[in-house]
Amino acid sequence: MWLDLAVSDLESLSREELIALARRQDAQITLLATRLADVSERLEQALKRLAELEYLLSRNSGNSSVPPSKDDGLGRTPPCKERRAKPSGRAKGKQPGAPGTALRWREEDELDDRQDRYPEGACGCGADLGAAADLGVVDRYQQHEIPLVSVSVVQYDQHAVACGGCGRVHTAARPEGAGAGRVEYGPNLRAYAVYLLVVHFVPVRRVVDILTSLTGARPSVGFVHSLLRRAARALQACDFAIRTLITLAFTVCADETPLKVGPATPAEGKKEAKGYLHVACTELYTHFLLGDRSMKTFRQTILQDLEPGAIAVHDRYQAYDSTQLGDLNHQLCLAHVLRDLTSAAQLYPDEHWPVQLADELRELIHRASQARTRGETSLPQRIKSIAVRGLRAAIRIGLAATAHLDDARPGARKSRLLLEAFHQREDDFLRFTTDLRIPPTSNQAERDLRPSKIQENISGRLTHPGRAKDRYLIHGVLSTAVKHTVNPLTVLRDAFTGTTWLPPAARA
Repeated sequence: MWLDLAVSDLESLSREELIALARRQDAQITLLATRLADVSERLEQALKRLAELEYLLSRNSGNSSVPPSKDDGLGRTPPCKERRAKPSGRAKGKQPGAPGTALRWREEDELDDRQDRYPEGACGCGADLGAAADLGVVDRYQQHEIPLVSVSVVQYDQHAVACGGCGRVHTAARPEGAGAGRVEYGPNLRAYAVYLLVVHFVPVRRVVDILTSLTGARPSVGFVHSLLRRAARALQACDFAIRTLITLAFTVCADETPLKVGPATPAEGKKEAKGYLHVACTELYTHFLLGDRSMKTFRQTILQDLEPGAIAVHDRYQAYDSTQLGDLNHQLCLAHVLRDLTSAAQLYPDEHWPVQLADELRELIHRASQARTRGETSLPQRIKSIAVRGLRAAIRIGLAATAHLDDARPGARKSRLLLEAFHQREDDFLRFTTDLRIPPTSNQAERDLRPSKIQENISGRLTHPGRAKDRYLIHGVLSTAVKHTVNPLTVLRDAFTGTTWLPPAARA
């Protein structure tokens, strides 16, 4: 190598040799510079990728929309415990005065059965205890028990009779829930099967095993799966009524979540084979729509049919703000905002604005809850003004602190966009303070969507889109029934017998 040449060796070279050596050195320097630039670029990409991976691993239920079930995943950072101003001093468990659920002693007229029990066998002296003198009741015990269930086969013989007056023939109708076949399972068993499928996310084959163990009946896998379609058809009128009632609501919580549905191979032009489950709900009604995240699906949701001026409570996904959904007012979900502010506080540990902004929002939510409990309709203006001043000051500080255009750290752009949204849409973040009927979060929608993720974790992909739509039509009806304290099994059984349950309209 030319680097090993001593100065004396260079002095002995001719002009032509020095020129050739310089050219070789230039070529080697160019090659090394190219390699160094390539290594530097790869290192920069690796560092960027490492920062992205560290950011993703730092996501948890406290600073993002990651569900709590994934907080203990490999390499993940668990969420920090919430700060408390001071210990509450309250013991864990049931609080004094809270309603309990213990079994109570039933009076005589409430009993289903009563049995007198006497000692049996022989006394130590050899006398038969059956002839002993009765000294009265010395112990009483009540037991709540369910009967052992065993499938029973009943044959219904429908007779025809001829009228004695005119001779017209009349034929007895089949029992409620009977189909056209000669042999089939009754509405009770069908209701249990759909209940296990939809409410408890039990896979079809396990539903068959459960029914066999509990009742002795062994329906086929195909029959159990077909019940989804039959139940959905029977509940279509209820689903339509729920959708109509939600369109009349003053506030509607909306959300959507990805769902593995349909073929596992992505469609042309798509990176992933998945759909989106949309929910629109209130405290009394739940309605699901299975589609994608396109504007076409959003136009099919209930939001487009809401009354002018209705309040849509949602996260900041851009589709909710489209004018194609009509003239809506918005309440942006503050639960999402607080998680984003937790993330911002971790990204900017030396800045005070994320904590100040979060504290002011929590205080507003707390004050609104107290005012609602007192029966007030809006938050007192004095309290709101104090909090808004703090919010605006934190936003100004945050905008100044995040004005660096070269901050390419993961999460920096998201924090900046949150501050800009707060600055531009303050009314949409604080609309709940003007009317306490408006919830500050879309937690109701997240609660209604959460079972779909549980189902996905248990059973995986729903390969048939049609049956998936049937599943969530049924789930919306049963969720609404539970919100009205109606037994979902009763709703399913009535549907299979031709009686459709309809939810009552909410009081204004």
